[in-house]
Amino acid sequence: MSSENDEKTVIIERNNNDIVTVVLNRPHKLNAFTRSMWGRMGEVFRELNSDDTIRCIIIRGAGERAFGPGNDISEFKTERNNGDQAKVYGELMHETIQALRALRHPTVAMIHGICVGGGLEIAGLCDIRVCGESSKFGAPIAKLGLVMAYQEISCLKDLIGHQGALEVLLEARTMNAKEAEQRGIVSRVTRDEDVESEAIATAERIAAGAPLVHRWHKKFLNRLRDARPLTKAELDEGFDCYDTEDFQTGYNAFLNKETPLFKGK
Repeated sequence: MSSENDEKTVIIERNNNDIVTVVLNRPHKLNAFTRSMWGRMGEVFRELNSDDTIRCIIIRGAGERAFGPGNDISEFKTERNNGDQAKVYGELMHETIQALRALRHPTVAMIHGICVGGGLEIAGLCDIRVCGESSKFGAPIAKLGLVMAYQEISCLKDLIGHQGALEVLLEARTMNAKEAEQRGIVSRVTRDEDVESEAIATAERIAAGAPLVHRWHKKFLNRLRDARPLTKAELDEGFDCYDTEDFQTGYNAFLNKETPLFKGK
């Protein structure tokens, strides 16, 4: 269970009934992640996953200096100073990575400033990533003598492929927003002052769509990463939408030139 202090480092904001914002809240450390913060993030993602009223989740760092620079290096002496400690720490990180991967709801990363290391892993697992012109990206962990474990490196590989991940890790350099967009690390780049409004507008566009359809699309795309042949039941699931209330709402609204109001049913 998380402590009151842990809950302050990962804040859930819900000003709109459909859209939730998760704030990574350590601005005095550029939102660098601690062990307990990784644990709290996992709790939050699992909690939100079970809430059917959510249409979209925005993930952001507190302030406008950084989304996140990765793990707090000052914690290494006490929490990751040998292999045994690192395994315990890593298991917590990997549980959180899996919780974010498994989120049924669409996710948008609102990226201000620095987004490197573990910050890049979290942002990279979001479905859409919006950043400002001054944002910086990379994974310079080779400069720390630190390996990105399988579960973490898979985030980078899924984002930019085998060759792209190798280049990022081997060169250990940071790249600007323009290059990050060219490589597919971010979905779009906007003026720094417009990052928040564009990320919110993105979430609102998503929230206006049929939530069951969004969940199915995420599920199907994740399943297609698996090389196993699709079963008949899985193939048949592609037609289940026709038995939903949202389908009736959607196509009738289109015929009547109206705006559909989906209920997620």
